[in-house]
Amino acid sequence: MKVTQIEAVSASRVKVYLEEEFAFALYKGELRSFRIREGEEIEAGSYREIMEELLPRRAKLRAMNLLKGRAYTVKQLRDKLKTGGYPEKVIEEALEYVGSFRYTDDLRYAADFIRSHEGSRSRRRIEQDLLGRGIDRAVMEQAWSAWEDEGGSQDEEGMVSVLLEKKGFDREGADQKERQRMYGFLVRKGFSPELARRAVLSDNDW
Repeated sequence: MKVTQIEAVSASRVKVYLEEEFAFALYKGELRSFRIREGEEIEAGSYREIMEELLPRRAKLRAMNLLKGRAYTVKQLRDKLKTGGYPEKVIEEALEYVGSFRYTDDLRYAADFIRSHEGSRSRRRIEQDLLGRGIDRAVMEQAWSAWEDEGGSQDEEGMVSVLLEKKGFDREGADQKERQRMYGFLVRKGFSPELARRAVLSDNDW
């Protein structure tokens, strides 16, 4: 395969393109070690060592170091490795590696997230947050079931009351414009329209 482009991405790293397509990122010292030069063919042995030894080892280490700091979903970890310039095949190998040690576990992540936010976020908001982190709906439902089996429950009306109190909202003294503004605020927070309406609007407002 021909090296068609070598693009600097930092003072020490470059992106290597083979046959006009991005292949991998290397440090400049490695570029010299493997004798990779723009416009020349990459040696088969060098390519194999990079793809099967160097990059998988580095990606696994990177994933482990990330997980030392905090929990990641599989999607979050994949995105981090992709940003680091690792090829898809190498990323999958690294994810499989850390997954074999249960360092990445979307079900555990979702259950922990629910427990952490059960008292401050609506169920809908929690689900939106988890979806944004790449948690599958089926996994999410398993997490909710496990949470409920442990006795978990939510008081969304209580959460709404706390939020309205923090906002200084006076239900009796508020005019229609203020009621509608607070209604929109609660809906954006993930609470159901029915709950938001009961909390801020009188029967004559709609």
